[in-house]
Amino acid sequence: MLTILGFAMIATFLVLIMMKKMSPIAALVLIPALFCVFVGQGAKLGDYVLDGVTDLAPTAAMLMFAIVYFGVMIDVGLFDPIVRAILRFCKADPMRIVVGTAILAAIVSLDGDGSTTFMITVSAMYPLYKRLKMSLVVLTGVAATANGVMNTLPWGGPTARAATALKVDATDIFVPMIPALAVGLLAVFALSYVLGRRERKRLGHLSLGEVTETVTETADEKVLVGAGVGNGTSGKGTSGKGSGSGSGDHSAPSYENEDGEVFSGLDPNRATLRPKLYWFNALLTVVLLTAMIMEWLPIPVLFLLGAALALTVNFPNMTDQKARIGAHAENVLNVAGMVFAAAVFTGVLQGTGMVESMAKWMVSSIPDAMGSQMGLVTGLLSLPLTYFMSNDGFYFGVLPVLAEAGAAHGIAPVEIARASIAGQPLHMSSPLVPAVFVLVGMAKVEFGDHTRFTVKWAALTSLVVLASAILFGIV
Repeated sequence: MLTILGFAMIATFLVLIMMKKMSPIAALVLIPALFCVFVGQGAKLGDYVLDGVTDLAPTAAMLMFAIVYFGVMIDVGLFDPIVRAILRFCKADPMRIVVGTAILAAIVSLDGDGSTTFMITVSAMYPLYKRLKMSLVVLTGVAATANGVMNTLPWGGPTARAATALKVDATDIFVPMIPALAVGLLAVFALSYVLGRRERKRLGHLSLGEVTETVTETADEKVLVGAGVGNGTSGKGTSGKGSGSGSGDHSAPSYENEDGEVFSGLDPNRATLRPKLYWFNALLTVVLLTAMIMEWLPIPVLFLLGAALALTVNFPNMTDQKARIGAHAENVLNVAGMVFAAAVFTGVLQGTGMVESMAKWMVSSIPDAMGSQMGLVTGLLSLPLTYFMSNDGFYFGVLPVLAEAGAAHGIAPVEIARASIAGQPLHMSSPLVPAVFVLVGMAKVEFGDHTRFTVKWAALTSLVVLASAILFGIV
């Protein structure tokens, strides 16, 4: 009976999420609470929830302060020179432009927010693609796949979800996976090179002066970026991460490069810029990421300290600090709320014994020859499952069952968690990811065209990550 109720609870959760009948937070709370009553353990619901909240508090703290930290870094202009350098590198060579797209998307993805990544990338690169008559599905495909690889950062969502669902440390998942993810990122760069050469062959190597098309920036074509969504072109939500963050005080006006060509990009006049503090912010970010990798302090503590220091130094005025925190509050609330709501789901699933019952059933269904390969099985399943269901559904509904099945064959939960993030390059083009609609909308690409072009390359990248993890002995 527990097995049937467990699968019924997961199925109900997935169906309501995929049909958008309930928000993830509401579904994570109400559905398990209802099934806890069905199981006959409603009186213990409070204990299950409090135990879950206690376990998940460090993960929630990490996500909250990581969002604030990287949001502030975008506000103050840390990434602006990188964007402009990439534009200078690209010139009018289609191959360079596609490679530059991958590099820019990967760098900006450090903030862990898909909507922000796509807004900045499209704002910077769209005028070049448009003016040179390049394929815009190349822009969306490369940006989404690069962001998918980087989406595995501990503060990006999937890794935190895996850590939350299996109650393991996010650092223990992410740091060992760095070599495999690096290979995956190199695969994205190689893909962008191949696609860029294809575009170069189709269009030729032109100079901007030879291109006769003028990109007219009308009201509906204007791309807005900077610290936020701005006025007009908006994008709500990401894969469990919330919408793009920021004040949206300025649109992204055109600016000239060294050759006098005009491009749209990051607003060089937004009020939150702190050019005199650029090197301080860059050094702070490098030290923070180094400390995270070297495990000098727990990740939540590092981002708590980093966010507090970044706010204090860049915005010493209390009013400005409140404004920056308020600008990123929606992201923080969405993500932290999701984590604490997950305490109900995972608490009921485990406290009632549903996970154990379902795991026993799954173990009995897996051939003995495959039991020792549960890492590989999990990695392969992560491709279709994270594409056809939300990250919430996979990591909170399916992964705990796979981990229990793996544990029965002597495989540590942390290895299952590492394998589970392999499918993220494909996930970021899923129709269940709101951020992808920000991407295709700003790039003026039909979602169907994006899907047909991107899925095969994104799936290949996911397989490269998984194969590398197995080859390096990480999974």
